[in-house]
Amino acid sequence: MENNFETSAIRIQSERTQFSEHSTPLYLTSSFVFEDSEEMRASFAEEKDRNLYSRFSNPNTSEFVNKIIAMEGAESGYAFATGMSAVFSTFGALLNAGDHIVSCRSVFGSTHSLFTKFLPKWNINTSYFKINEVDQIESLIQPNTKILYAESPTNPAVDILDLELLNSIAKKHNLLLVIDNCFATPYLQNPIKFGADIVIHSATKLIDGQGRVLGGVAVGKEELIREIYLFSRNTGPAMSPFNAWVLSKSLETLAVRVEKHCENALKVAGFLEKHPNVNKVKYPFLKSHPQYEIAKKQMKLGGNVVAFEIKGGIEKGKQFLDNIKLCSLSANLGDTRTIITHPASTTHNKLSTEDRLETGITDGLVRISVGLEHIDDIINDLKQAIES
Repeated sequence: MENNFETSAIRIQSERTQFSEHSTPLYLTSSFVFEDSEEMRASFAEEKDRNLYSRFSNPNTSEFVNKIIAMEGAESGYAFATGMSAVFSTFGALLNAGDHIVSCRSVFGSTHSLFTKFLPKWNINTSYFKINEVDQIESLIQPNTKILYAESPTNPAVDILDLELLNSIAKKHNLLLVIDNCFATPYLQNPIKFGADIVIHSATKLIDGQGRVLGGVAVGKEELIREIYLFSRNTGPAMSPFNAWVLSKSLETLAVRVEKHCENALKVAGFLEKHPNVNKVKYPFLKSHPQYEIAKKQMKLGGNVVAFEIKGGIEKGKQFLDNIKLCSLSANLGDTRTIITHPASTTHNKLSTEDRLETGITDGLVRISVGLEHIDDIINDLKQAIES
């Protein structure tokens, strides 16, 4: 019998030891022992399905990955030290020199740097399409294009891409569809159901949910994950057993946490949309969102990130941040604590105005990762900061 999401998050567990523990223990070991020389030889030569070395696998990382596999409806997976190591290792494993990527322009800043500064070193290049230019994707595809890549929702402007449409294009041109599902989490959206071949998460965000540890994970088709595993086994970006243990426990409360995050975020978005000092608000489950119908089709709820534009540009954006009293000013997201970022003056300040606008970052754009504080306290802090 197949269990529901919440049950899998709690009940998928590494095998109990002789101590019959109820909660999975920490396996803080770098390596594992063998009974004799033949078992050791066979384990390496025939790649037996057992733990050899914690850079390859560990009971804690295996438990965490198996939960994400079940939640996303994937065949296999591998856990990484960070979300960006998951992104890089996926491209490093699946691409060869001379290959080409087609990607949405609205991607995380470090992913953009990977595409424009580092992958070109190995003659791997990227062509971008804008959120409102999905109809131009096919014109960007070249004979050497291997991957179609996107985030949905995007960072930081929370735009939504139609995953079914991306899948139809990818399959028509025999491309791999790789989706960063970080903002949605496996609870709100499962890109594999819409045709994605690989799904990537920064587990540092909502999966951990409390700002404690770093982590990343990639799940998807077994033959593709096999390539990612072999690449990562040799290059070493593995998740630590301790972080995997923390993240596996975090998954047990993911559903209840994310539902409350979404409830608070929708109320924050509604408040901001009515405020006279706010130009516009973007939240996937607001009817005013340009991709509202797509979001409703492929997401369970709208997520915890709200983007809004405060009147007055960069200076007013800075003043707004300076007036915040309760919420945190940080570049992270997905924490129990509400976090506010002004991308134009912080995380994306090195981009030209033109480059920022291409990703939906106006001078006055503010990104709020809505936390789990009482909703009245969150809104009161935002109100006084906007009006001070």
